[in-house]
Amino acid sequence: MPTQRHPNSLHYFASSRLCAFAFILCLITTAAHAQQADLIFHNGKVVTVDADFSVRQAVAIRDGKVVRVGSNEAVLKLKGDQTKLVNLHGKTVLPGLMDSHTHPTGAAMHEFDHRIPSMQSIDDVLKYIKSRADVLDDGEWVFVSQVFVTRLDERRYPTRQELDKVAPLNPVFFRTGPDASLNSLALKLSGIDKDFKPREGESGYIERDPQTGEPTGILRNLRGYVKYVAPKSGKTAAEQDRYRQLLTLFKDYNAVGLTAIADRAGSSSAVDRYQRMHDNGDLPLRVAVSRHVGTGGKVEVVQHNIRKVAQHALAMGNEKASDMLRVVGVKVFLDGGMLTGSAYMRKPWGVSQIYAIKDPKYRGLLFVQPDKLEPIVRTAVEHGLQFTAHSVGDGAVHTLLDAYAAVSKDLQVRHTRPCITHSNFMSAEAIQRMAELGVVADIQPAWLYLDVRTLSKQFSNERLRYFQPLKTIFEHGAIAGGGSDHMQKIGSMRAVNPYNPWLGMWTTITRRPRDYGGQRFHPEEALSREQAIRFYTTNNAHILFLDKVAGSLEVGKHADLIVIDRDVLTCPVDDILKTKVHRTFVAGKLVHTDGAALGGQ
Repeated sequence: MPTQRHPNSLHYFASSRLCAFAFILCLITTAAHAQQADLIFHNGKVVTVDADFSVRQAVAIRDGKVVRVGSNEAVLKLKGDQTKLVNLHGKTVLPGLMDSHTHPTGAAMHEFDHRIPSMQSIDDVLKYIKSRADVLDDGEWVFVSQVFVTRLDERRYPTRQELDKVAPLNPVFFRTGPDASLNSLALKLSGIDKDFKPREGESGYIERDPQTGEPTGILRNLRGYVKYVAPKSGKTAAEQDRYRQLLTLFKDYNAVGLTAIADRAGSSSAVDRYQRMHDNGDLPLRVAVSRHVGTGGKVEVVQHNIRKVAQHALAMGNEKASDMLRVVGVKVFLDGGMLTGSAYMRKPWGVSQIYAIKDPKYRGLLFVQPDKLEPIVRTAVEHGLQFTAHSVGDGAVHTLLDAYAAVSKDLQVRHTRPCITHSNFMSAEAIQRMAELGVVADIQPAWLYLDVRTLSKQFSNERLRYFQPLKTIFEHGAIAGGGSDHMQKIGSMRAVNPYNPWLGMWTTITRRPRDYGGQRFHPEEALSREQAIRFYTTNNAHILFLDKVAGSLEVGKHADLIVIDRDVLTCPVDDILKTKVHRTFVAGKLVHTDGAALGGQ
């Protein structure tokens, strides 16, 4: 018997085919829309900073990531109905810049109480101290922080007598890093007199008058003995004040092109504040934190504190760590500073009026002895943390490299990207060992710009041959990245350590220090423009463990990029200093605009 067809079966069949076709068409349309870019920059000079340092015309972004880089024609194929087009009209695009050494939470609050003027001379310092003594009650402390003597016209500390004259009724604490200069009242209140002796095991000491044995007022790594008390008349900051000030600073970082930073001595409260910003959607750049760990006391206590850092929820590999915010390691302080005359050197500093050094055998201060340093480093490596230490002098650099080499005999150190912070005074041997061990360095070019004029008076040109030897580091295949050590004031050029990365780039390329007669300082160590850009992008991305996701404009990486007002690869070299950032994007999100018009379509 023939099969009976339902009278509507043909209609049903046709309808089914139409539905299937519509479904397939919907899939195709959905897929096409999925391929469309959210944002396309075209008709520009896109400096990718990839392995070949390719320069393209356009870049496309979708869901906060780079989806295509290439010619205008190739990239514009991803244009859809909802795509925003930006015609760059020849402007340059770079990956977002990174600063591998900042101290944001302290820097943001430095002028919360009152604005602090720039101080270029002893007279400026004394005028400021007097102005503070005039508004404070008798007996309240006047505190001056990080006005480095290397940057004063006189290139010396203010004397105890000078401080006494402008503030006879107020104790004065003129602090520069681990060192300080005190007036007579501050010495008296702190119990520092002719008979004073530091506790056994302390590495610091006080400078004394060679005739009388009385303290001159200058202390080396003994600021912990100063009985400073904050003035009661100062403004009190609430948490919302600290949050707001920090956000203001971060926005200023964005304005000069920074899309990622390292906090190189982050406290627990700093990490908590970053977390709140991230949770609130306010964090406008990526933050990698090196938690500060003190090295005083028993080594077992230090090791315990390092293990606690590794257990933090934001530590790399833990549940809350992300590309935007994570704890990457720990930082300790290994020596003093070159700006204060306490960096630990392989050879004596030499008697110096600048640094008030009277002992011809003085080599600076080493805060952690080698037999204690090695187990501390080992603990960090065992827990997958990047270890870094403030190491300015070549003696400290070699001491830290020795510790890394000792630990590497039985542990994989390279994968933790062991770091040297500052690493100003180096040697050919140190650079070679860096490359062999996989050691990285965060270096501050602004110190070369600001401080070589003084260092050249203290040391011979030959001894300064390996001062920030950036080209040699590049040539040996080691990795160094640019940082600022920003610690005071908001303002990229008015900060005590400027955080303007364009000043940093210009300095690495020209090596022309301030007030140096226009001469270049060891020009054989100058970087090319390509290397200077890598110094603030891919190199820093490696140091901050961001190299898989940022630092270059390549498919799959976060769309962290900046649009700038000039071609820094070809413009007159001094014009690099004048670079302005029109737009800054983090993961495709606009976080800064200077209001300059950029063409649509």
